[in-house]
Amino acid sequence: MSAQPIRAQAVAARAATRRLATTPSATRNHLLETLATNLLRDEAVIIEANAKDLTESQGSISPSAFQRLKLDAAKLRDMAAGVRAVATLPDPLNVVQLHRELDAGLELSRVSCPLGVLGVVFESRPDALIQISALALKSGNAVLLKGGREARHSNAALLAVVQEALRACGQPEAAVQGLEDRESVEALLGLSDLVDLIIPRGSNALVQYIQASTRIPVLGHAEGICHVYLDAAADTAMALALVRDAKLQYPSACNAAETVLVHAAAAPRLLPALAADLAGRGVELRGCERCRALVPGLGTATEADWDTEYGEPILALKIVEDLDAALAHIAAHGSGHTEAIVTEDPAAAARFLAEVDAAGVFHNASTRFADGFRYGFGAEVGISTGRIHARGPVGLEGLLSHRYLLRGTGQRVEDYSGPAARPFTHRDLAGNS
Repeated sequence: MSAQPIRAQAVAARAATRRLATTPSATRNHLLETLATNLLRDEAVIIEANAKDLTESQGSISPSAFQRLKLDAAKLRDMAAGVRAVATLPDPLNVVQLHRELDAGLELSRVSCPLGVLGVVFESRPDALIQISALALKSGNAVLLKGGREARHSNAALLAVVQEALRACGQPEAAVQGLEDRESVEALLGLSDLVDLIIPRGSNALVQYIQASTRIPVLGHAEGICHVYLDAAADTAMALALVRDAKLQYPSACNAAETVLVHAAAAPRLLPALAADLAGRGVELRGCERCRALVPGLGTATEADWDTEYGEPILALKIVEDLDAALAHIAAHGSGHTEAIVTEDPAAAARFLAEVDAAGVFHNASTRFADGFRYGFGAEVGISTGRIHARGPVGLEGLLSHRYLLRGTGQRVEDYSGPAARPFTHRDLAGNS
């Protein structure tokens, strides 16, 4: 596909976001309610399309990717619930963030607005198309979507539902568009004059490829190498339950735990129980030398394991001398996604929360809570492990920018310059958020 049709799509998307930005909140919310209703109405069509993808992908993608690809009635209900949750959120547009008098009759305000046109490239998970579309429409952004080839039938069916809802509510179909192939993505990455943000959702290789191929800002995350540190004061039952949830609730998710660190003083108490609990649930355990001495029969963890995102029921185990050693290991091997400590020691918890540099840092909670829906964002467009603009699960707030509006009564900069300069009042007014 040549770059020109993609440019035409981006131009249409730019026009759509200008319209959405001035569409009343009630209209955008009604659009989302319509989308949620139609997702459930078209359940059979969507699942049939997904079945084609599953059949064609059988044996050609990893088990974790296959799991992410699969849709069923429960997932569709969750998708519809997520869209409705986004609809119930406060309108993020035109929120007054600052209201300041510069001088009598000269007032400045800063108000929220959409970023504009988003380009989103995602792999395996067709439900991402609905999450992203809902957040984009709520926040007044237009979005160009490219899903993985393995989900092409599912994505086409879901995109049709979104565009039908747009038509039914009198909104431009160009607000949510699909891209056909890899060549389309390459063309999109060259449109820095029309596209405001690229969001890759998928493997670290995908994120790195996107970042190296465009001048458009990229919001992405590195690997999800998440740790659970079991402190000396960890409650045994809680430790087992949280590690089990962090590893097995959805092993292919980027917020699933990949390494468990165990304080040396608690290792004789925790490791045998942990190994017995997880091995009985089909988890492959790989331990350091000290772990294997405590639990015979463990697999061997190599240095490579500390830097691996498995995405499968595999877990690396390491005994660390103390909290300092745990913090050092996380600093060296963590990907900045989500880290958790299990402890009944408030001082240890406070240090962990203060010193770990990650998008999510948890105390006595599963790493699987790192999710936009669970945070009350309604959904997420992705996870960011960067430090600029947005971090962690990215919901509506990460899709916004702002504008400065200045209302005057004929003031000139000349009046505020020179020996007889008029002073500014710089007085904050009611309406600051």
